[in-house]
Amino acid sequence: MTDTAAEPVLRAVGREEPELLPMGRADAVVFVVGDAERAARRYMGALGLRCTAYAGPETGEPEAVSYVLNAPGTRFVLTSPVQVIGPRGRELAAHLARHGDGVLDLAVAVPDVYYAYDYAVDRGAASLTEPYEVGDRYGTVVLAAIRVPGGTRHTLVDRSRYAGPYLPGFVPFERQW
Repeated sequence: MTDTAAEPVLRAVGREEPELLPMGRADAVVFVVGDAERAARRYMGALGLRCTAYAGPETGEPEAVSYVLNAPGTRFVLTSPVQVIGPRGRELAAHLARHGDGVLDLAVAVPDVYYAYDYAVDRGAASLTEPYEVGDRYGTVVLAAIRVPGGTRHTLVDRSRYAGPYLPGFVPFERQW
């Protein structure tokens, strides 16, 4: 089992098994914005982030463009719909229409997506996407998505067998702005 900060406290009160889901850090905060390129430039300038990956029509994602911004311990993904032709485009456009620019997803790194998904759903999280694997030449990522009370979407991510720039479908960002 993965160590969590809560384990020593739980052992101290006589519990053998913690009632908290063992997980790592936040993997990414995914924002839906009206203009991902413009937002990426602003975040880079204002927060000192570096653009490390990109996905869009040129990489096989016809409905959206996404820029991955990094700093030590931080990853933001800024996504905009390009065209609404399927479920992904509808989801992004609907989120923008309802909320404007804002957080769509908080991705959380977990050591075992299958276990974390079952653990969360057994305790009341709504299943959005059952665990699945996706890969490319960089390796394989395991993902699942849940919705917790209050409506927040969380993607559970295990990238322990992945060495790519972000997720399959993303390419290293090599342009200079």
